[in-house]
Amino acid sequence: MMLLMAAGAATAADKPQKPPKAPPAVVQKLLDCRSIADAGQRLACFDAGVAALASGVEKREVLVADKEDVKQAKRSLFGLALPSFNLFGKGDDDEKSDERGALTEIEAVISAARQARPGFWSFTLDDGSTWVMTEAKSMRHDPRAGMKVRIRRAAMGSYLANVDGQIAIRVRRVNE
Repeated sequence: MMLLMAAGAATAADKPQKPPKAPPAVVQKLLDCRSIADAGQRLACFDAGVAALASGVEKREVLVADKEDVKQAKRSLFGLALPSFNLFGKGDDDEKSDERGALTEIEAVISAARQARPGFWSFTLDDGSTWVMTEAKSMRHDPRAGMKVRIRRAAMGSYLANVDGQIAIRVRRVNE
């Protein structure tokens, strides 16, 4: 399957830029129509290109996602173990991401929290993801609904969470 994203391609000036990946063939053919001088031939090319693109979308051979769709998908996958490939492209998001475009941290609000066992908490974020503590660590304030949390990637595939600005605790995401 191919992914077509309609998102801005601006990058920070201090980061090295890779040449852009060529669009899927069906999109490239449509873009190539712009160079046809004869108006009738150009229109026929555009009509054929749009029909091919529409067919690809209907058959789910080409997926179209806007910047907000990509941002939400990246956020929903944060913390899950996935193969390393650049599915969503680098793009410039409001949230922090690495050179592959994968998020390095998120900020959210706790929607529910419960003590799994003494010293260990489980909390669900407003995006529906659930995180559990992987080490016993006391906090000044136990996690509860409404508290803000910042979760960031740490060493060796682990994650650190700062609940309501408190000291970082080691957490992992669970699928529930």
